Parts: sequence; C-alpha cells; structure tokens
Amino acid sequence: MRTAPRVGVFGLLGSGNLGNDGSLEALLGYLRTEHPEAVVDALCGGPEAVTARFGIPATRLHWNRAEYRTASRAGAIAAKGLGKLVDVFRTAAWVRRHDVVIVPGMGVLEATLPLRPWGFPYSLFLLCASGRLLRTRVALVSVGAAEIRNRPTRALVRWSGRLAVYRSYRDTQSRDAMRAMGVDTARDEVYPDLAFALPTPRASEPSDSGSPGPVCLGVMDFHGGNDDRARADEIYRRYLDGTIRFVRALVDEGRPVRLLTGDDCDAPVVAAILDAVDSALVTAAEPASLADLMNEMAAADTVVAVRYHNLICALKTGTPVLALCYAAKSDALMDRMGLGAYCHPARAVDADRLLEQFRDLEKHSAELRHTLTERNRAAAQQLAHQFAALTTTLFPANAHAHAPREAR
Repeated sequence: MRTAPRVGVFGLLGSGNLGNDGSLEALLGYLRTEHPEAVVDALCGGPEAVTARFGIPATRLHWNRAEYRTASRAGAIAAKGLGKLVDVFRTAAWVRRHDVVIVPGMGVLEATLPLRPWGFPYSLFLLCASGRLLRTRVALVSVGAAEIRNRPTRALVRWSGRLAVYRSYRDTQSRDAMRAMGVDTARDEVYPDLAFALPTPRASEPSDSGSPGPVCLGVMDFHGGNDDRARADEIYRRYLDGTIRFVRALVDEGRPVRLLTGDDCDAPVVAAILDAVDSALVTAAEPASLADLMNEMAAADTVVAVRYHNLICALKTGTPVLALCYAAKSDALMDRMGLGAYCHPARAVDADRLLEQFRDLEKHSAELRHTLTERNRAAAQQLAHQFAALTTTLFPANAHAHAPREAR
C-alpha cells in the first residue's frame, strides 16, 4: 500500500509578512487540490500563526527565541552562537521526517532589504544541505533572487541553490542572478509569483459619476537595501516626505486615500502619514492576508504601492497600479504585466513627478485594465504548468494521477 507523501514547507512564514503567507496559501491550495493525501507541516518563523491560520502543524525555525533581536550582552551573544549550532541538528532532524521540502516563493535568494548572512541565509543553507545529505528532495519554487555582494551571504545563497533538487524563479532577473553567482541554471524555469495562483476578487467598475474615486496607497517601512545601511535614515526620510506630499496633493483634489500595509513593521509609516495629513479623506486598513489587500484594491480606481506583493495584489485585481520600486524585481514585474512605464524609484520619491505619472496612469486606465486581464490569464496558465512540473519532479509515483487538470 502506497504511503502518503510527507511534505514540509519552510520559510519566514507566519511572521507578519502578508506576501510570504500568501505564497504559502497558494502552495497549500495546490497540495490540497492535487495531492490531498499529502501530510504537510512547516518549519517557520511564526509557527503559532501558521497553525492557527492554515491548520497545519508547525515548528519554530530557530531554537533561540531571540534570534531576530539585537544581541549586545555577553549572554545574548552566547545564546545566539549556541542557537546556530543547535539549529544544525534541529533542521536536519526536521528534514529527515519528510520526503519533500518546499520553499514557497518569497525572496529567499536575495538581499534587497537589510539581511545578515547568519540569519535566514544560514537557515536556508542548513535546509538544503540537510536535504542533500539525507536524500530529502528540497524545492525552491518561484523564488526571488538577486546578485549579492556580501561574500558570506553570497556563498550561503549560492550553495543553497546548488543543493536544491528543483529551482524555479519568479522572474528572469532572478535566474540570471543565480547564474552570475555560480549556479547552473540550464534546467531552471521562470514562472510567475505563486501569489498569482490565489483566488481573485472581482474588480469594481470605475466610477462614471464624475467624482474622483478612491486611491489605495500601499506603504512600507523602507530604509533601502543591504548596501544602503550607511544612509538608511536619509532614504527613509526622503521616501516618507515624498509620500506625504503625494497624499496631500490627492486630498487637495478631493480624492479618498486608503493606506495599506504588507507587513506588521509598516504600521509606523501609516501612523506618520495620518499624523502629517489630518483629513477624513485619509483612512487606513488593517489587512491580515493578501485576500484582504485584494479586496481593498478591487474597490479602488487606482493603486500606488511599494511592497512587491502589494503590487501583485493590485495587478491580480486588474486595478491600474503605479509602482514605487525598491528593487529590480518590481520593475520586472511591472514590465511583464504591461505597466513598465509606471515605475518610480522608492529611494528618490519626487512627489511632482509621481503625480504626473499618476495622472497619466488614470488617463489610460481603461486600456490598462484590458491589458491586465490578458496578462493575468497568461500567468494562471504558466502556474498550471509549474504545478505539473512540481508533481512530476517531487511526486513521481503520483504524477499521472494528480497532474494539474489544466496541464493534462
């Protein structure tokens, strides 16, 4: 009698980032539809949140509960060092219990936001090395990557990629970055982000009453990337000041503005904007999932957003979106979806230029909505092929019985 496959999912899941959890939700949708017999659990950042929301058992990613706190005292530093050693054995023991481990989406192979090598890059390396040693198949599915300058981080990311048995990327730039860092990507494919597989709410029809419609503004606690640490405060101040000026201009035109976050850490940015722009036209939502974000964006005339998965939510609903881009992945996403002309640098927000782009976006709203309908249809088809490839690679014994219906 064939035993049920044991599948692990791995990542910074349940830690307050809606995009990461959306990737997990999309993967679980595939597993529950095509492999309902699979026994699934997680090794993740927020196990309690993952179990409560998704109904799967979950284990804490790090032995040291203070892993992401700054350690200054000798005891805390020693605990971090001990934790790194303990995690070698904890990770291997968890991997051993599985036939397959999947890392669902996320920018796990990049350092476009501040990142230390002995944080998540080290954890990912332990996962992939354990998988190779214990003959558990590890798959990096629709992940993001970027070429990394920091040598320790670069080495950990490179070896993680080499040790995985399956790799796919959410854009061509990610695959190119891994190739540049020394990974053989000849057999690796590019597919859309897993979040494009999530259910999509129906977009509202643009108002024809002549009155201005609502604008969703996705915000981010943005301080630059790994190479910007020396001027992180300057980058944040410029981003925040430009965003506040933009919101004030919309309010002066009578536009309702709805502030949206994508991570728990974005809350102070919302508070700063609300404090600076004292108007009943500016309100804030408290989204708990990508579905909540999409519902907000589906009701808007236009979206302006910075976080990568906030952009995806707007694009999926077919709502015209202007991107504040902090990394090449955002530019690539917008270009692939036909909105490449509507990108603005998050590191140098110019409110006047942003307003010009915003007005041009709204002027071409109807044709852009049509373009997004076509591009979303193509993304769904590509992800169906991705899931078929996953079934063949990771579940060979069940490949015929459970191949995704669209790909049969």
